[in-house]
Amino acid sequence: MNPQPKQRPDVELFAEIAAIDQLARNRIERALPEGLSAAGMAMLNQLARLGAPASPVGLANAFQLTKGAITNTLQRLEGLRLVAIEADPADGRRKLVALTPAGAEFQRAALVATRPQLAALREAFDEAEFAAALPFLQRLRVWLAEHP
Repeated sequence: MNPQPKQRPDVELFAEIAAIDQLARNRIERALPEGLSAAGMAMLNQLARLGAPASPVGLANAFQLTKGAITNTLQRLEGLRLVAIEADPADGRRKLVALTPAGAEFQRAALVATRPQLAALREAFDEAEFAAALPFLQRLRVWLAEHP
């Protein structure tokens, strides 16, 4: 039998992050209201956090995605009447995206729907474990953002 080659810690770390991301998205999406994906929820959360209309380009930059990927998510949300996409009054060539009142309510309800998932995490791991993991993960995120 050939022994398994030893994995490099950096490779293992990114494999773990990818697996965690997939598992977390699946868990969250099962708790979300019908028709809302994790990407759509992230967009609603961003718009709610901003509290003001945003441009698709600004959203693409915030999520580090292409304008096409953002446009696809925004069109789905607009079809559900959760966001409104309108011309920028200052520059008619640009678009602005804002939560509709229904979108703001939907976003709040979706957050409530995901609370049991977060509560289960808090029961499985204590705050100190989360706090211990954060500094490295934050430095890694910043480094990746600064070195595209």
